[in-house]
Amino acid sequence: MATPVCVRYARVEDAAEMARVNVLSWRETYRGVMADHVLDDPELPATRERFWTAMLSDERYRANSVAVAERDGGMIGIAMAGPTQSPELEWGTHLYVLYVVAAEHGTGAGAALLDTVVGPHDSAALWVADPNPRAQAFYRKHGFVADGTVNVDDGVREIRMVRSAHPGEQPDRPRNRPEDRQDEHRHQ
Repeated sequence: MATPVCVRYARVEDAAEMARVNVLSWRETYRGVMADHVLDDPELPATRERFWTAMLSDERYRANSVAVAERDGGMIGIAMAGPTQSPELEWGTHLYVLYVVAAEHGTGAGAALLDTVVGPHDSAALWVADPNPRAQAFYRKHGFVADGTVNVDDGVREIRMVRSAHPGEQPDRPRNRPEDRQDEHRHQ
């Protein structure tokens, strides 16, 4: 039997390992969708490490919820959600990042990360590469639907998927309280 997945809130000292997972996931998922010169850039790991260091240490991003998934002491997934960039939109949270290394697809790590940074009953939105049928199916399974909005950024086509709060549930609970980030661990 496989060792359980442990999901916890990220710390600044996780930035280098988060960058590794980020780059590996991009290379596994987006080859043929993203330009090869982006995926193969030798500076990509350092660039992503700076990104994650900023996300975890800069006060401007304090409202974001950032989590990592680990198995057997190794990081296998990352996620980040936070306030929407457009306050007039109807959902409370935007899922900015959710990546799990390919060897861990289907293990529950992605679902555990999603529930940690967004919550199973919260309204939310995200952008997903198109085509990316595996990711789109994952999000549909978790209540997201494409709303017809399309964006093309650096040659990558993305569709927006949204999820409304579930009726009768308490939506949009705070996910980034300091007491949550200290030691919360979830096992899958």
